[in-house]
Amino acid sequence: MARDSSTSAGAPAGKVKKTRWYHQVWQAYQMTRRNDPAVTWIVLAAFFGIVVVGLVIGLLVGHWLYVLLLSLPFAVLGALFLLARRAETAAYTQIEGQPGASRAALGTIRRGWSFADEPVAVDPRTQDLVFRGVGRPGVVLIGEGPAPRIGRLLEQERKRTARVISGAPITLIQVGDGEGQVSLRKLPRAVQKLKPQLTKQEVAEVNKRLTALGGVRLPVPKGVDPMRARPDRKGMRGR
Repeated sequence: MARDSSTSAGAPAGKVKKTRWYHQVWQAYQMTRRNDPAVTWIVLAAFFGIVVVGLVIGLLVGHWLYVLLLSLPFAVLGALFLLARRAETAAYTQIEGQPGASRAALGTIRRGWSFADEPVAVDPRTQDLVFRGVGRPGVVLIGEGPAPRIGRLLEQERKRTARVISGAPITLIQVGDGEGQVSLRKLPRAVQKLKPQLTKQEVAEVNKRLTALGGVRLPVPKGVDPMRARPDRKGMRGR
């Protein structure tokens, strides 16, 4: 019986090649270096600084080679930690000020919350936005825009949402650098700190009711996934 000529002896068709961790680190480093040229020297200083400390301790205790080798993994971890922090800062710097930046930042929350990709309210004149998330703390409405304006848009959306979810908690958060606002970088942490008040069944019911409200189509900037160092690779390639 003849063999199907379309079948190859190589990898199965459609199989996605897994990206190695060191490729992710390299991509994070390249992205960070574009916004933070000093990152190379900072990472190297951290690595060799820890190695030197290990060598000095080894000389003092009389086992310099053993302690030096022991310090190498700590030097790598220290360098990667600093790279992760600088990559996070660079990633937020890239999207800060763009419409939809808060939704991109909220994408770093891995579990416990669901966020619509599209804003639920938009001021067509000022382009202020409101995004909505649902979790066990209830509904959170995140507004992008100057404090005097975005407060009104948030309150309008709060009233619209309250008519649908019948008593579930609603939290309003303004994103920005103004008084009473939460900076973009601190937004995920501010959402995660909210205390659970609903059961999983109640969350599912709230989600079901809010689905009917829908959202507004608007591109959300890509790129924040700080350090797996975590930039979004597709978003980076699109810049």
